[in-house]
Formats: sequence, C-alpha cells, structure tokens
Amino acid sequence: MTLKNRPCATNSKTDDFYKAIWTEILFSRKHKTDSLSLLDHFPQNLQARETQKEILHEIQQNLKSGYRKILLSAPTGIGKSAIAMTMTKSYERSFIVTSSRNLQDQYTDDFELLVPVKGKSNFPCFKTMEKEEIDLQQYDIAMSEGFTCDKGECEERSKNGKRQNCKFKPSIQDFEEKTLKEITCPYYEQKYSALLSAHSVWNYHSYFQTVKYNRNTYGKWLNRNISVFDEAHSIEGHITRFVGIEVLKKHVKESKTRISEYDLSDIDKVIRLMDDIARYYGQRAREIRESSTYQNNPNYNLIYKLDSDSERFARARQEIASDPENFIINDPITEKKEFKSLSIKPLDISNYVRAFFITPFQFFMSATVNKDDFCQNMGFSPDEIAFVDAKSPFPLENRKVKFFNTAPLSYKSPEVVENRIFLKINDIMSDHKNQRGIILTSSRSRCQDIAKKLQPKNRDRIRICHATNPDGKTQDEILKEHADSKDGVLVSSSLWQGVDLKDGLSRFQIIAKSPYPNSTERWVKSKMRRYPLWYESQTITKILQGLGRSIRSKDDWAVTYVLDSTIEQLLDNSRNLVPRSYYGVFGWDVSPKN
Repeated sequence: MTLKNRPCATNSKTDDFYKAIWTEILFSRKHKTDSLSLLDHFPQNLQARETQKEILHEIQQNLKSGYRKILLSAPTGIGKSAIAMTMTKSYERSFIVTSSRNLQDQYTDDFELLVPVKGKSNFPCFKTMEKEEIDLQQYDIAMSEGFTCDKGECEERSKNGKRQNCKFKPSIQDFEEKTLKEITCPYYEQKYSALLSAHSVWNYHSYFQTVKYNRNTYGKWLNRNISVFDEAHSIEGHITRFVGIEVLKKHVKESKTRISEYDLSDIDKVIRLMDDIARYYGQRAREIRESSTYQNNPNYNLIYKLDSDSERFARARQEIASDPENFIINDPITEKKEFKSLSIKPLDISNYVRAFFITPFQFFMSATVNKDDFCQNMGFSPDEIAFVDAKSPFPLENRKVKFFNTAPLSYKSPEVVENRIFLKINDIMSDHKNQRGIILTSSRSRCQDIAKKLQPKNRDRIRICHATNPDGKTQDEILKEHADSKDGVLVSSSLWQGVDLKDGLSRFQIIAKSPYPNSTERWVKSKMRRYPLWYESQTITKILQGLGRSIRSKDDWAVTYVLDSTIEQLLDNSRNLVPRSYYGVFGWDVSPKN
C-alpha cells in the first residue's frame, strides 16, 4: 500500500499508524541512502558556498551512518534556510517549522516550493463580511475593521438544531477532490493547500496544534518523510507555553471566581480552578448562543473569545491532570495585594516531544545550540542524534566583542554599581554619536532606568522597544521608526532574538546585563535542580543570540560591548556549552575538534 492511499488514522490506532508510516518510508529510502547526494538538491537559484557544502557533506555522512535525528549548530549568515530547503527537497514530503511569521515570510519569499500555514488572525472571516454586507473581494476593509477569521464562527447551528460547519469552510476531502460548492474560507484554503502540498512551512503553535489535536482529521495528510525545526534552541519554550497556562486577573473577574477560595500551592486545587473557569466560559457561550438576542444579532467576537477560553482552560486542565507531578505552580503575582496572575508550567517536556515529532527523519538547526543541553531538555539520547557544529563564515574583525567588565550585576545591585553601567553606556553612545545601535538588558524596569539615567543628548536617541509597549505602538512600528532615524538606539529586554538589524541599522550593540532566568521563580528553581546544565545554557544561548542581532552577513559589521562582568566569567567557565563558531570572537583556542 502506498503512502498516498494509506487510510486515515483513528484514535485507537494512531501510534500504530505512524509506526507503519515510518517503517514504509525507511524501507523505501534504504536503498537510496548510500547514493543520496544532498548537494544535488541545493536550491537551483542559489550557489552553494564552501561552508554549506561542508555542512551538507557531514550531514550526508551521518545519514549514511543511520542517524534519523540531526542537530546543526550554524551561526547567522551561513545560509541555514538554503540547507533546510536542501534537506526538504531530498525527501519527498516535508514540514519546515519556525518560530515566527516573519521567518515564514522569509522562507516563502525565497523558496516558491513552500506553502505557508498562518494563523486565523491573518485572514478575513467571510461569514462576518457577508453579515456586515462587505464584498468578499474587499479583504483590506474586513481586516481594517477587525473582521478576522479568528473572531468568526467556523461552526453554526442548522435549522434542526445540529452543529454544522460554516458554509465557507469546506472539508479537506472536498478541497482535495475539488468538489467545492461555495467560495472557500481563505484561512482553510491556505491550510489545506499546505497539507496537500509536498512541502510546507508552519509556525510552532500551528504545527503543535495540528499534530496534537487534529490527527484524526488530517491523519493521512500529515505523512511526511522529514521535518525541519528552525530556531531549535526555542523549542522548549514553545512547548512549555503551548502545554502550560497562565491564569490572569481578567479570567478570574470574568468567571466571577473567588480566587481566595483556592489553595494555589496545591495542584489538585489548581486543577479544580481550571475546571471551574473552563466550565464558566463554556456555559456562558451556550447561554448566549441560545438567547434570542444572539439569534437576531449574533456577536461572533464574544462567542469566539468565550469558546477559545473554555477550550484553552479545558485542555490545560487535561494536561495537568494527566501528569500532575510534572507541573510546577509558580507563586501568584500580586499588585497592591490583589491577584494579578498565576502560571503553571510543565517541568519535563520529553513526553510532548514524542507527540509532536512524528516524522521518521528530523533535522534541528540553530545558531546557538548545545547538543548535551538540547538532548537533556528534549529527552533524547545523545547516541540517537548526530551533531554538526559549523564554523562561522564571518571575519573576526567584523564581529568584535569587547568585554569592559564594568561591574558585576544582579537583581539586588546597589545604585552606585548600576550608575557605573549608565555612565559607560553614555560614553559608548557618545563614541557612536552618528550611528544606530541597540542596548540589550534583562528586564523592562532596567530599560526604563537606562533611559532615565542617560545624558539628554543620548536620551533623545533612545527608543524602548518590546513586543507590547505602553504607548500602544507595535514592535514593528518602533523598528520602522528606528530604521528612519539617523542615530537611533533601541533599548530592549526582548530583542535578544528575532530582530534583523543588518548593515547600518546597528553598528554597535551593548549588552548591559546578563539575561539570567528569574531564579526566584519556582519553575526555574525546579528546572535548575533537575537539569544542571539548564540555567547556564539558557543564559548563554540568549547572550549568543544577542551577539547576532547586528551582524547578518559576511560583509556586515558591528562592535559589541559587554558591560556586566559576570558574563565573561560565565562564558569562560562554560565553554562546553558555547558553539565553536564563537571561540575566535572570545579569543579562545580554535584548534580542530578531536
């Protein structure tokens, strides 16, 4: 039986179904492995560089040795996306999974072969447009009015009282067989197109959602030979957020929950809290749907929110109850003695890793990843993963790092110590008075402190930038303002990764404070006890990600100034956690590996 004709998985046979797929794919490729030439599948519109050829040769040797999981540590500028495409094209069907919409856009802009899967908020809801009497071709109007697919109802009640799909939402079978009778919902059109295509690119959340909760619906269309996971250093964080949950003040207020009645240090009581909140949102959604007001004038936005919250809390409750000892309850955050939030996170993600990584071949890549730490967090045996540690193509003189060791900082540093950091930032900014740059630090409050303590001429150059900002500006809007300035300097505790400040957008970067995880948090303490490498590795990964914000190609250049004196000591004491591509930058021995 071919993969194409294999029947869809069922609940009771899902694991056997995927095992059968693995067996068939592995058997079908076994005779090809020895003659497999990855370089033959390098994107035709690009010319493979020598470093890329070396990486692909090492990957090929590992495949011939029987490895099914390969971890690539390769610095920014090496062309990892081209290597990812080479891997996908070498196998008949693939997933590429990455961490953001911007990275998805980069992949699809560069490689037409890939079909993206984006979230519902990126598409208009035809059902709402029809109700609002907006022409279905006028996407821009619907999007500007907020009539997005995530706020619409994909299901509706028929005349006989049964639930049915919105008329604009086809089944994937109808889409595949081209038996559509109506205009197709643009969100499901792109999702089905990706599932039917040989190669697609997803963000982590959409990928996790589909492979974990929609296997029965999309079983046979999830048959892929290989999955490529970009930004692999961030996988643990994505899984932790996806499986865990944060109870906010608004959830407590909306559900009329008396939070004081729950012992928030007791996992059983927290599970009951999840139950109660999920039940409230579900009941409230049913009441509104059955009301005459809703029948005459449906409020899709409200129903979407209630359904989403009910489903989110119900799933979190299920995950926590299935393995309560694996979940850590952090201390509640309060503001003026009032409840603000409570987070519950999984400690060990290895069980979820097995559920998410379903293809027979898996390729992980990052600019800042360590094999030992990666295997420990993911629950992989080091013996099952081949590690490729690539060198940097960037000249050392273009990526200078200067350790000023201005002062050792902690969250309790006295004012006199902090002031030494502020003075040094002033000096550096004055030395780069006609250039743009970025300052990275550990918290939002430190960003504010830096802005307040600078001299007026330098303070005027500052733009504090986070994913969400008090003035309502988006991160993209602030980055655009920065690009339009002549000497602007970004200050952030969140731009350690995911921002591309190439060429003149940043000629200097200042790492003001080491970004250690918050060691007062229960979850962090528990991770440190169980995984000895985790705390240092998380910090080093973030520092190394920060080093790459301003140097994006071999001809690009910037100077990095490190002010917190704890950073150089951390790096020096944990060299085994640092990819070798950074050794030359730090003045370490770069002799060949054993």
